[in-house]
Amino acid sequence: MIATPEALAEFLEPMRATGRIALDTEADSLHCYFEKLCLIQISIPGWDVLIDPLAGFALEPLFEELARHELIIQGLDYDLRLLRRVGMAEVGGVFDTMIAARLVGCLEFSLAALLQNYFGIVLAKGSQKANWARRPLSPQMEEYARNDTRHLEALTAKLEEELARLGRSEWFRQSCEKAIEATRIVRERELDTLWRISGSGELRGRAAALLRALWTWRDEEARAVDRPAFHIARNDLLIDAAKRFAAGDPVHIPHLSGSRSRRFFEAAEIALALPESDWPKVIRVARQRPTPEMERRFNDFKTRRDHAAKAHRIEASLIGSKSVLENLAADTEATLSKLLPWQRMLLGFEQ
Repeated sequence: MIATPEALAEFLEPMRATGRIALDTEADSLHCYFEKLCLIQISIPGWDVLIDPLAGFALEPLFEELARHELIIQGLDYDLRLLRRVGMAEVGGVFDTMIAARLVGCLEFSLAALLQNYFGIVLAKGSQKANWARRPLSPQMEEYARNDTRHLEALTAKLEEELARLGRSEWFRQSCEKAIEATRIVRERELDTLWRISGSGELRGRAAALLRALWTWRDEEARAVDRPAFHIARNDLLIDAAKRFAAGDPVHIPHLSGSRSRRFFEAAEIALALPESDWPKVIRVARQRPTPEMERRFNDFKTRRDHAAKAHRIEASLIGSKSVLENLAADTEATLSKLLPWQRMLLGFEQ
């Protein structure tokens, strides 16, 4: 485990001499409210290294070196977004093994499935939900983490060979570039939708106001103790409590006591006193009713897509999801501008 600037500087030497770098990360989103980068795994020929971002040393030299190489990542979106949040601004390119696997027609494209399919390697699953912020890591956790990157170079070689054989290397390049660009976009939290958790759609009026208040209470409690929100109260308990408060029935949340319980009931009392004008409004998504011509175009695009997917033995959604086809039917030119050239070609718009 690299946990000092001196150890990192020593490892940067062999990194400079290599080409591609296999990379993965681990975070603690299942155990904390504020997600933290807890581990960076890197594999290069002869090295399978774990770097400890929690040790308190500067990671800028690492990020500067990584930017000089093409990275190999299994599912780049999560890892790049996490690394960007802690200061890695640029990348020199990414070979996303998940994107490659889908483009060559793999129906199961998790790392475990790909390694078993190509090499007969069976990965242990025991540390998938481990607390990666704990130190020291157990030997099992260290082995699990190293396995996330140690086989990526060999997997890349297999996938590159298949992409070239199928004539899809350019498809892959376009898809990776688009995925990398998407990680530059910061996803803003929409405050009026965060509390609308699964199951909340059945609540109206005062019950919805109560759920909003109870969700806000839970979020503040979770922030204060840096714990995931479900550690405070599960979604189903909040929804049930909102219904009971609205109906005037007794409410009890298991394991809730002391000042936290007092704040819970205070939040409910405030929500109960709100005038109707302050209750949440039902969000209605305006949808354009399809005209017969739009329906005809949608069916035409779907037929094209499904035919191309079958001919190339890939998932139809890779070429265009249902919503993409609906948008094509409604506004063809605007939607086409958002598709990749290979997707437009398979839909019959470019040769």
